[in-house]
Amino acid sequence: MSDLQWFKTAVREGRTLVFDPLRKRYCTLTPEEEVRQKVLYLLVEHLGVPAGLIAVEYSVKVNGLDKRCDAVVFGKDGSPLMIVECKAATVKLTQSTLEQAVRYHSALQPKFLMLYNGKECYCFKSENGKLSALDRLPTYSDLLPSVG
Repeated sequence: MSDLQWFKTAVREGRTLVFDPLRKRYCTLTPEEEVRQKVLYLLVEHLGVPAGLIAVEYSVKVNGLDKRCDAVVFGKDGSPLMIVECKAATVKLTQSTLEQAVRYHSALQPKFLMLYNGKECYCFKSENGKLSALDRLPTYSDLLPSVG
């Protein structure tokens, strides 16, 4: 278990904020931010992803436009391993959600892609230009390229 402080909230100027231990700052607690914090907790505390190797709201260029991935998990060498796309719990994960994540995926070319809304979670592995659904969430070691 890490020593990160999860789900710490504060109220400022009538707005509820949540502390993001990865970005080391308070963020407005929107429904999507709540889901993002849950998935970051899942990645670090249960799947063994080093907190320092996750970028939150990571900027990517997609067809010349600036877009942001909710989170990107990196390898120790700086290569992107997985993109995580979050939606609020009230938003169903649809083909449209997958297509949005695939656009980010095409820009970064990681091996894995995760969709999460706090209720549903889908994870895919990219091989030979095709996405295959996984039947379980990969741990950080599962994300790492096999050697040899």
